[in-house]
Amino acid sequence: MTKVAGKTAFITGGGSGVGFGQAQVFANAGCKVAIADIRQDHLDQAIAHFEEKGVEVMPVQLDITDRDAYAAAANEVEAKLGPVQLLFNTAGVSIFGPMQDATPEDWQWQIDVNLYGVINGVHTFLPRMLERGDDCHIVTTASMSAFVALPGTGIYCTTKMAVRGFCECLAMDLKDSSVGVSMLCPGAVNSNIHEAVLTRPKHLENTGYYGADPEVFKRLKDVISVGMEPDTLARYVLKGVEENALYILPYPEFHDMLEDIHGNVMAALAKPEDDPEYEKRVARGVPGGKK
Repeated sequence: MTKVAGKTAFITGGGSGVGFGQAQVFANAGCKVAIADIRQDHLDQAIAHFEEKGVEVMPVQLDITDRDAYAAAANEVEAKLGPVQLLFNTAGVSIFGPMQDATPEDWQWQIDVNLYGVINGVHTFLPRMLERGDDCHIVTTASMSAFVALPGTGIYCTTKMAVRGFCECLAMDLKDSSVGVSMLCPGAVNSNIHEAVLTRPKHLENTGYYGADPEVFKRLKDVISVGMEPDTLARYVLKGVEENALYILPYPEFHDMLEDIHGNVMAALAKPEDDPEYEKRVARGVPGGKK
């Protein structure tokens, strides 16, 4: 997609943080923008910002885990702004701690939002995009946790590695279509994701970790406060969309870590000369590579 001006963008998590940065940058680039968020206070703050700037943005309160509500939101936005050509699966949640302390509810909450929320967005908008045949693009926010495992990030990392597989397969399936696919992998962002537990549903509140603890919030915020500003990150996204890039990886500090990870993978991979059945599999076209 070489031109985003005039396109309609639907941004989940658009009331704050990474999604709000995307709303700012893509609105400035000439897009018609709808921001969806589960928190009405964040929507109110975002709309106040855009009104002050003289930019019209459409707010939609949405729980992305609710498929029916998602479809209704899509209908509402397209009725007002026209067909959505840019989908940003940006909303996400996190909670950290050792995997052995996690409850089933800790797992369910993050999987519902971080994975099924993405699936719901694509399930809602992709058929419409394909039917119209417009020049469209889907941007999904994963994380550097899609590549890098760290202690205490087990559930979050599981969801983001799943999102990576989802995006890579989606890009392959859509390669001959008019819909592009990008995966954004942020590191630290100066956002409010540390407050994610405030949106946790009551029926999933049983946790092995922490709740709305101001001391925990402060420690988490101290870690991410030195991170990239959301609008700076969104400018990388704009460039990625314009260049139809699958991977948007704006954090060079992960270079050595990624090199080590992939070096370890390649070192562990068996060599063709050590596998007597290698030639047979390759000759029969079994997926995996070329001779």
